[in-house]
Amino acid sequence: MNTSAMAQSGRFRARRMARGSVTEGAARAGFAARGVIYLLVGALALQIAFGDTGRQADRGGALQELAQKPFGAVLLWALGIGLVGMALWRLSEVLFGSVGKDGRSARKRLMATVRFAFYVFVAYSVLTFAISRHQSGGSSDEQSRDATARALEIPGGQWLVGAAGLAVIGAGGWIAVRAVLRKYHDKLRLGQMSRRTRQLVDVTGVVGGAARGLVFAVAGIFAVRAAVDYEPDKAKGLDDTLRSFADTPLGPWLLVCVAAGLVLFGVFSFAMARWRRV
Repeated sequence: MNTSAMAQSGRFRARRMARGSVTEGAARAGFAARGVIYLLVGALALQIAFGDTGRQADRGGALQELAQKPFGAVLLWALGIGLVGMALWRLSEVLFGSVGKDGRSARKRLMATVRFAFYVFVAYSVLTFAISRHQSGGSSDEQSRDATARALEIPGGQWLVGAAGLAVIGAGGWIAVRAVLRKYHDKLRLGQMSRRTRQLVDVTGVVGGAARGLVFAVAGIFAVRAAVDYEPDKAKGLDDTLRSFADTPLGPWLLVCVAAGLVLFGVFSFAMARWRRV
């Protein structure tokens, strides 16, 4: 190999390593930001379960809570930037593929595209909040009802809302089943963990993932009911979905269990930030 070819190869490897380190940093910042949001939402839901019904257990409530802390503005910006990092990492998976033997398959790229769009929306809402310091878009419940009402007004709206609800139910079931089966093991650097650490990560991953999946599935059920009854008010955002667990025969204790699960999922997100293969 001549000197020119060696130099070109060296520059290519350097660019690839630089891109890899930037992508890895963005992904780990994103998982940490996701962990903060789930920790706060779970903590707020726990407060609701124990009688503090004035709280709002959704992303908006979590941001309000964070804004009231010392250096709240700095924390909000750090959270938003972390979520931008998550979106950029998902975009890199769309463009270059993800880890794993089928990381470049069409299915994985499609899933990465959906996640990229989702985190763009979440990052935008957090950064908008950081700028304005008020929840201009309303609560998750208001947003859900408004979106459902607009969808029901268009031709075939009932079918659209119903299909979206079924998709959310399916996503919730998929999330819960994968968590229980510990499918996340494929994405973790298990060799870098001690046996005790793996056990703790499994507790947070299984319980937290199952709770997260359950919340998704119940929200989807409410969307389907709204479509069938043609009543947008029956659609629920995260806050109302969580509150609905307290209205079951098990009372607030079911909400306590689900809220604790969301807290554990927040902890699991921190574990992903540390040991996730990117």
